[in-house]
Amino acid sequence: MLNIGRFNQLNVLRQLPRGLQLDGGKYGEILLPKQYLTDEMEVGSSVNVFIYRDSEDRLIATTQTPLAMVGDFAYLNVVDESPVGAFLDIGLQRDILVPFSEQNNRLEKGRKVLVRIYLDDSERLTASTKLDTFLYDTDETNAYKTAEEVSIVVGPKTDLGIKVIVDGTYWGLIYHSDVFQPLNRGDKLQAHIKRVREDQKIEIIIQKPGFARVEGLAGEVLEALQAKEGFIPLSDKSAPDDIKKMFKCSKNSFKQAIGTLYKQRLIRIEKDGIYLAE
Repeated sequence: MLNIGRFNQLNVLRQLPRGLQLDGGKYGEILLPKQYLTDEMEVGSSVNVFIYRDSEDRLIATTQTPLAMVGDFAYLNVVDESPVGAFLDIGLQRDILVPFSEQNNRLEKGRKVLVRIYLDDSERLTASTKLDTFLYDTDETNAYKTAEEVSIVVGPKTDLGIKVIVDGTYWGLIYHSDVFQPLNRGDKLQAHIKRVREDQKIEIIIQKPGFARVEGLAGEVLEALQAKEGFIPLSDKSAPDDIKKMFKCSKNSFKQAIGTLYKQRLIRIEKDGIYLAE
């Protein structure tokens, strides 16, 4: 089955001066223009191509990798405005439309916006800024457990923290107090479930919570000590901002980490800082 707006492995049926004709199943033959051809492509072989509709609404194939595909959330540039909406650069020859009906606020050329990619009724790549339409606010199916790894896309800031899109399905929140590295809207990275609250809203943390995270941080402290000739001017008495600047963690996590190292007799904790044990 052909997946429009995604990559497909299609068989080459024949070659024409303008490119290769690919087997699109019930959609008929689909052209892969000659500018995308390589020496390995020949009749009878198969090619991995992205399928979308061109400016004349014909299905077209490309070996270009778009900035986002159907079902993705992406932070894209607004490159044009028109009577029907705004157009975004998606990395293909044809820009993608955000209809006025799918805009929370009027989009202007030169902005960047976080959108969700979908196919409209005519199977054209389309984008929407109305993200709530595609996301759940709560984990009502109890899909997640504490410390579970998830994929996130960074969204807007709020008074409490930074909203993130969790596995392309749920809204989650990283509290400001749990942010220890720069997070920019549209960033995609791995994170962990901090907890699912009683109201089933999802709290996220970048670092793995619990003892596993302390082990990882303890290793970072050891590496820092080795890189700095066995001494760093931090201890359990240091200011939280000084700890955050060096290790991008909370003071509590840092105290747990050096406590672990101390119990293993790997470090000495003195008034002026931490030393590698001899």
